[in-house]
Amino acid sequence: MVMPPLAAAGVLAMGEGGGGGIPIISEVSQEGRLTEHDLPTNVDASNLKKRSWRLLAPGIVGGTLVAVYAVATPFLTPAFRKICLPFVPATSNQIENVLKMLRCRSGSLVDIGSGDGRIVIAAAKEGFRAVGYELNPWLVWYSRYRAWREGVHDGATFYVSDLWKVSFSQYTNVVIFGVPQMMPQLEKKLQLELEDDARVIACRFPFPHWIPDHITGEGIDTVWAYDSKAFKGSEKNCPKPMPKVHLY
Repeated sequence: MVMPPLAAAGVLAMGEGGGGGIPIISEVSQEGRLTEHDLPTNVDASNLKKRSWRLLAPGIVGGTLVAVYAVATPFLTPAFRKICLPFVPATSNQIENVLKMLRCRSGSLVDIGSGDGRIVIAAAKEGFRAVGYELNPWLVWYSRYRAWREGVHDGATFYVSDLWKVSFSQYTNVVIFGVPQMMPQLEKKLQLELEDDARVIACRFPFPHWIPDHITGEGIDTVWAYDSKAFKGSEKNCPKPMPKVHLY
């Protein structure tokens, strides 16, 4: 067998143990020595990869934490408010009971704390001009997507807003999934703002002072309906307090 000259691109060397070894081809220079770029090049590439991962890993972790914070904050913020109104999706029975209370009615409808938009979308399918107010922007964007997907985006509108900063005087049907702590204050707000032909539908918890005109459902699916003529009339019929008389 004729060995290639050292000036060639490589030299054939035998492995340990003699002629039975595996041929190994090593790059050599014209002087027969390893070039200076062989081993260092591989080491530099390995070090570069390690440095890249060291820089990239903190960025990935930081970006993940920021994304989690941005998504979770709107859901956790209500827990720190004076009146906590958490997001609890309406059940199918609750939606059905709300629609029962809306039979033979028309006009506009508002869902106070609309969550993922289930009530608003269901009302829009029944022909109502339905609006939802929700403080969580993620839920509002998801509600808009659901309305578009179900083909009622023209009749279902959603806003990011605080219910205490909105006037409900323009709506003839009001739906609220409230908590006991907020009902007395909301009762006063609606009594001042609603017209005489409005109807208020409360789910899960009733209003403390109003007498419901209709009740349907059981347990957590119970729904109470209040006609504004009744609770606004009760306010008008309340006797006015006698003026104080000072005796001298």
